[in-house]
Amino acid sequence: MRIQLSDHFTYSKLLRFTLPSMIMMVFTSIYGVVDGVFVSNFVGKTPFAALNLIYPYLMILGAVGFMIGTGGSAVVSMTLGRGDKALANRYFSLMVYAAAIGGAVVSLLAMLALPWVAARLGAEGQMLEDCILYGRIILAFNPCFMLQNVFQSFFVTAEKPKLGLYVTVGAGLTNMVLDALLVGVFPLGLAGAALATGISQAVGALVPIFYFARKNDSILRLGSTGFYGAVLLKACGNGSSELLSNICSSMVSMLYNFQLMRLAGEDGVAAYGVIMYVSFIFAAISIGYAVGSAPVVGFHYGAENSGELKSLLGKSVRLTAGAGIAMAVLAAVLSAPLSKIFVSYDQELLEMTVRGFRVYAFSFLFVSFNIFASSFFTALGNGGVSALISALRTLVFQCVGVLILPILLELDGVWLAVVAAEAAACAVSVLALVLNRKVYRY
Repeated sequence: MRIQLSDHFTYSKLLRFTLPSMIMMVFTSIYGVVDGVFVSNFVGKTPFAALNLIYPYLMILGAVGFMIGTGGSAVVSMTLGRGDKALANRYFSLMVYAAAIGGAVVSLLAMLALPWVAARLGAEGQMLEDCILYGRIILAFNPCFMLQNVFQSFFVTAEKPKLGLYVTVGAGLTNMVLDALLVGVFPLGLAGAALATGISQAVGALVPIFYFARKNDSILRLGSTGFYGAVLLKACGNGSSELLSNICSSMVSMLYNFQLMRLAGEDGVAAYGVIMYVSFIFAAISIGYAVGSAPVVGFHYGAENSGELKSLLGKSVRLTAGAGIAMAVLAAVLSAPLSKIFVSYDQELLEMTVRGFRVYAFSFLFVSFNIFASSFFTALGNGGVSALISALRTLVFQCVGVLILPILLELDGVWLAVVAAEAAACAVSVLALVLNRKVYRY
């Protein structure tokens, strides 16, 4: 029986409804992870470090899709909650078209700026050439990546999270197979890894377009629309926290890479890359839960069902706290075997990676709750509070940590910076929920 947004959500129903989104986000995060595994083991340490150096810049651009998807799905789900399905479909169509057009423009400008950006990040010589090669191929497919991010949110709003899961799994498997062929079998190296990722992103974007553009049994359909400027701005405002979170994370990653180049050189960047790949997967679980639960929160807020809203918040807080403990323990225990998948060929690099990983693992105690808290306010239409949590968590606290702690603790200070930032952000998230409980009646 299909779960509907209007249902009462028990723990079991909430997990079943959000599980496809969690798996979708995990498969999305696997794009970069698979590239990293094949590039590190088949192409070499320098191309692997180049990929990690330029990757944060590329993620900033794809994050525009998360902004439109999460912010737009909040607007559409609230409109559905008020009973206006026709208007909800026009809003949905507007978000998709805006992402496609905006993605093409942003990608072209980013491609022109790529050599300058790579050089400013510290790349030179062969590493600079590798950054430009990988970046230009990925940017050619960036509009598809943005659309894929948009549809991840709207599949849930359309009450079709499982279909979204199938599309994302298909795209992820495409990436894995092509990486094996273009990097492991055919000698295309770094270019092959980029092509594998780009083609898989195209699969993740085009299949949903074909589905929603034709008659389907979901509650959303892609069709004609008008230019609802105020609605588009509201969606971007609502989703600004997700965009800000991704931009801040990417900028902070650049700062981390800069500090690591100074403290440990190319090995430091490679070690950080391994830790980031695994953290992407762990964070993806948390993001997936937030994406999956947000339309439910938005629907019941739009329907003025404060009892269900309170129930959803309580269950989500308990689930994210439990997930945080489980992920922290798992990351600490698996730090060595996971690191060996990437850098077993270099003992010194492996030891550096494992040590950093074990310190970094403590940050997972807070990540799930912080991501949910930001998403919760987005779903309520309060982009300001959501953006504040994201900015403090992913930019302000981390920048302060990564600039100050290495002075005191050298390389260990880099790994501890994110732990301190997530702990501080957790306190802010709790305060925001307490201060706004009467405003939203949860």
